[in-house]
Amino acid sequence: MDDCVFCSIVNKTLDKELLYEDDKVVVFKDILPKAPVHLLIVSKEHILSINHIQDSQEDLAGHMINIARKMALKYGVYETGYRLMFNVGKDGGQVIPHLHLHLLGGKFLEG
Repeated sequence: MDDCVFCSIVNKTLDKELLYEDDKVVVFKDILPKAPVHLLIVSKEHILSINHIQDSQEDLAGHMINIARKMALKYGVYETGYRLMFNVGKDGGQVIPHLHLHLLGGKFLEG
């Protein structure tokens, strides 16, 4: 999608430092971090949200979680703890309508 900021990052038309990339996802720092470590694991394919994953794409969410685990280890929150969060839709707190997983850690997270 032309107006999707995450698609622009995935397609490298918007400059953003990627911390990780493979054939399914990219990882980068959130621009408005809510924790010392706040990374976004973003699907390369433009999928609006978890609600829009098709049966043929069911491995994608598991892949995203596995990459988040590896990033937690790399960024020092694996042992102390971290939160993984998919926001779904406006009322679920999803700001950008493109499938992404938040990894937050580095401090005690209430709630």
